Amino acid sequence: MIFGFIGSGNMGGAIIGGIINSDIASPENVIVSDKNEQALKNINEKYGVKVTLDNKETADKADVFFLCVKPQFLYGVIDEIKNCVSDNTVIVSIVAGQAIETIEKAFEHEIKLVRVMPNTPALVGEGMAALTPNSNVTKEETDVVVNVFNSFGKGEVVSENLMDAVTAVSGSSPAYVFMMIEAMADAAVIGGMPRSQAYTFAAQAVLGSAKMVLETGKHPGELKDMVCSPAGTTIDAVAILEKDGFRNSIIDAMVGCMNKSKELGKK
Repeated sequence: MIFGFIGSGNMGGAIIGGIINSDIASPENVIVSDKNEQALKNINEKYGVKVTLDNKETADKADVFFLCVKPQFLYGVIDEIKNCVSDNTVIVSIVAGQAIETIEKAFEHEIKLVRVMPNTPALVGEGMAALTPNSNVTKEETDVVVNVFNSFGKGEVVSENLMDAVTAVSGSSPAYVFMMIEAMADAAVIGGMPRSQAYTFAAQAVLGSAKMVLETGKHPGELKDMVCSPAGTTIDAVAILEKDGFRNSIIDAMVGCMNKSKELGKK
């Protein structure tokens, strides 16, 4: 199977790395096109994949190809390649805010399309991606794409009407978590800890907590209660967070994020 990439930016590079490092495909079975010659040189030197300046070549040769371009360039690229895409080619779009129906119309013929919303932790091999295939994509083809995203994190199939919720809960949420880590570190500095050490302690605590949720299968509330000893330090901290609206602040922020995502999707 030949995997193709149109665009070789950070996210495209993360996907290529996942495919190569997990042996889903060998470098000679990956072709990457980009208008930036230096970007192509870098990706070739790093992974040994085939590179080209011709998007049509990628679209023509690939069995599965990834559209990894910015939204403002997407429809120019589609116009360029639409006559090179066969009925059996699976197109994977990671372009933000672009609905399946809109992309289908741009190709002007029947296509197999999977819409994906990844997130930036993919850059360190811990991404979370939501995938929605259109009606032409088979289960086996969907599994191939899910497997790609599982190679550098986790991939889950969702209905397209959940993409705004996905944006809030995984697409944008790294920013909320970074803010929390920063605040935790600031508090540790108040307590006398050096800042560089404070970031390590805070980030590792968040990483470990997330792993406990994923690996134990226990409800987050149960895990929280396990840390809260009677009359202890943690329950005092939790009580202050509740009094100051910690939980509601997160919910309100995510609802705002979802609403903005819906607005952008209508443009």
